[in-house]
Amino acid sequence: MLETLRRIVQDVSAAPDLPSALAVTVNRIRDAMRVAACTVYLVDEDNREYVLMATAGLNPQAIGQIRLDRQQGLIGLVAERQEPLNLEDAPHHPRFYPVREVEEDAYHAFLGVPLIQYRRVLGVLTVQHTTIRLFQASEVDFLVTIAAQLASTLNHAILSGATQELLNPLTIGTRALQGVAGASGIAIGAVTVPHLLADLDDVPDRPALDPAMEEAAFHAAIAAVEQEVREASEQLTPLLPPTEQALFTVYRMMLSSDTLLRDTLERIRAGSWAPAAWRDAIRSRVRLLEQAEDPYLSARAEDIRDLGRRVLHRLRAQPAQASEPITERCVLVAEEMSVAHLAAVPSDQLAGIVCLRGSALSHVALLARAMGIPAVLGLGDRPLGRFEGSTIIVDGYQGRVYLNPDATMRKEYQQLIAAEAELTAELRSLREQAAMTRDGYRIPLYAKAGLLTDIAMVTDSGADGVGLYRTEFAFMVRESFPSEDEQHQIYQQMLTAFSPRPVVMRTLDIGGDKTLPYFNIEENNPFLGWRGMRFTLDHPDIFLTQLRAMLRANAGVDNLRILFPMITTVEEVDEALRLLERALQELREEGWSVTRPEIGVMIEIPSAAWQAGQLAQRVDFLSVGTNDLTQYLLAVDRDNARVAGLYDNLHPSMLKAIAYIIAEGHRASRPVNLCGEMAADPGAAVLLLGMGVDSLSAGAVSVPKVKWAIRSFTLAEAHELACRALLLATAKEVRQLLNDALRQVGLGEIVREYA
Repeated sequence: MLETLRRIVQDVSAAPDLPSALAVTVNRIRDAMRVAACTVYLVDEDNREYVLMATAGLNPQAIGQIRLDRQQGLIGLVAERQEPLNLEDAPHHPRFYPVREVEEDAYHAFLGVPLIQYRRVLGVLTVQHTTIRLFQASEVDFLVTIAAQLASTLNHAILSGATQELLNPLTIGTRALQGVAGASGIAIGAVTVPHLLADLDDVPDRPALDPAMEEAAFHAAIAAVEQEVREASEQLTPLLPPTEQALFTVYRMMLSSDTLLRDTLERIRAGSWAPAAWRDAIRSRVRLLEQAEDPYLSARAEDIRDLGRRVLHRLRAQPAQASEPITERCVLVAEEMSVAHLAAVPSDQLAGIVCLRGSALSHVALLARAMGIPAVLGLGDRPLGRFEGSTIIVDGYQGRVYLNPDATMRKEYQQLIAAEAELTAELRSLREQAAMTRDGYRIPLYAKAGLLTDIAMVTDSGADGVGLYRTEFAFMVRESFPSEDEQHQIYQQMLTAFSPRPVVMRTLDIGGDKTLPYFNIEENNPFLGWRGMRFTLDHPDIFLTQLRAMLRANAGVDNLRILFPMITTVEEVDEALRLLERALQELREEGWSVTRPEIGVMIEIPSAAWQAGQLAQRVDFLSVGTNDLTQYLLAVDRDNARVAGLYDNLHPSMLKAIAYIIAEGHRASRPVNLCGEMAADPGAAVLLLGMGVDSLSAGAVSVPKVKWAIRSFTLAEAHELACRALLLATAKEVRQLLNDALRQVGLGEIVREYA
């Protein structure tokens, strides 16, 4: 049974398109289960129907023609129940709906299972037979397992727009892909993929502008890989057993294969550029090997793929034809995005970000919000590199992107962009105004920053200073740890730019989804691993170097505040303070006129939240990091798209935790700052004001909207809102309360963005 499952999944994966994959599925299942018919119905969300899209055994002319209402027939019943339906004589079931066109009069036994992905029914898979009988438990298990695999394939097809084209062929054109809203805003640009040719599936189709140059680049890549394999063989053969040594022989044979090389060259001469020609030649051989009955030959498919990647890597380094120049602003599209990717694109050309991985609170989403760039994440495994150069719309409000939008859709979104720009222009009038309630209570409203290029944006936002300077960005865009002098120069520019306004600098916070290209940390669960203060306290040399650079930069400026991240225990704070005193003493002995700045700790972990009072007694202020605190309190990996819907910083438990931290901080006579995406939400910011938070730190682009919201309420109204919110049982109720409050004071435009 397992071997049969493996074969079917393998064949479906090798299918060139969705219709072929569905056809392979129904035929292989019918043969494996020895039934008379196997059928797939897909859900048409636009028309709220189930559409017959593949069958082996029923009338093939009915494919694409039979459409059932969602409450109609046994198909609708399977979808409603979201569980298998096993009937010995289907025509006698009260929900049986005879469809004359499918010609199923002779069928009695019926087994239907739903195709479900992320709690969403995508379709129904059925098998039918002529005899009157119940399907055995093993048969049900088999079909359920196949359905789970098929649902994953269908989910990818939905994301790529393939099912939309299949179900509604007259609407072919714009491809809508649903992901997760990462950063609000709308952008229209051209798809640009950093490190485009990292994988064969990401290679786009392009014409060969100069076939001779493409051929030369291909031959050079083959020669380079041959040399690489030869050197590796000479070095490793004495150390490897004969079975492993044979791999080098296999590689050399494949590289010298006349058919493989000739196939690639023929494709180049037919008009394809070298990477796509090589991609197709490799794919054709992989399919042949995967279909082989011999396990040895089947296993060689992975060797072919590995060889394909090696040659592709070399092709990237060859002076073959360059990418077409981008004539409009670009939208970066990648499986995972790094700070280096963003830094490599001029800010005036970067329109938006699309990331296949991640969630609304992953690092790239936070960075996008800080930069004011619309972002959509969590699109799933799709070879979007094939769309390089295509026009794309990024809707950061709905978490949706549109590939190759038609003229009507482009016009609609251009109007939305214009309306957004108009609102932004109106809010500029608040730049010099304080974040002050209608009854005169002023709360400091800070902005967040990570790069020196953020200085202008933070200044233009009208913020009261920098509430969080992420020092890790300066580490992430380099090829080695920056020296003390290099850090000193960066920190000094930041402090000087905002003097006398305060700048809160967080010490190095890596780990989780923030990695250094030159210091790789491999962990099974990085968010519960070696990150934040855990890392820096284990590397006191790195920590002391950074502290010294900060203290030196603050000399003569005196607007520095230092923040320790990812605090778990009071012992960590004690050790960090001891190292701070050591850095101060060392610098004074060296002749530097340095003073001890205010020190704070980030409350991001439940253990720190419940010890907030004891931590407050050791430092000068507390800063609540709501992004991580939400993640740890709700046990939701913020990078996992499967559970992204559970992540909500307005969860009642979060509000109660924040209220407790504020109370404990004030009991120790220490101010409490709130730093996180929660502070960038205008409704939540008013709520936090009412809860007694002493200052807020939001992304620079969010500062004007947050300021607008605060200036629309009195402190008493905000306090009443907080009291009501703390009594609610669900995040949905809290959000509704905040939205209603915003509408009542005339902030309906913000509600549309943050609902």
